[in-house]
Amino acid sequence: MKLLIVIVQNKDANKLQNAFAKSNVHQTKLSTTGGFLKSGNTTFMIGIEDNRVQDVLDIIKKVSSKREQYMTPPVNLDGGVSDASYPVKIEVGGATVMEMPMDNFYRF
Repeated sequence: MKLLIVIVQNKDANKLQNAFAKSNVHQTKLSTTGGFLKSGNTTFMIGIEDNRVQDVLDIIKKVSSKREQYMTPPVNLDGGVSDASYPVKIEVGGATVMEMPMDNFYRF
């Protein structure tokens, strides 16, 4: 058994949860915040058999897309002029997946 911790942007969370349901992948969904954008994320915790890990990873890759967006860095308040005050293009989305061995899994 493995424990997968999957972190995606909120924008991808519902599509991913639906894809998990269609593939009979049981998960626990947590609302989280993180990253340098301090944006809303969703974390899924999944207990899965070793032979199904790749199937779950394939679902995540298919559903969680990377995309580009513009962000304006914080303004420099010390009065100096900085090029950093212009919007910059950054890559967001995708997924972060952590895989850990799990000794026991109980469902009551």
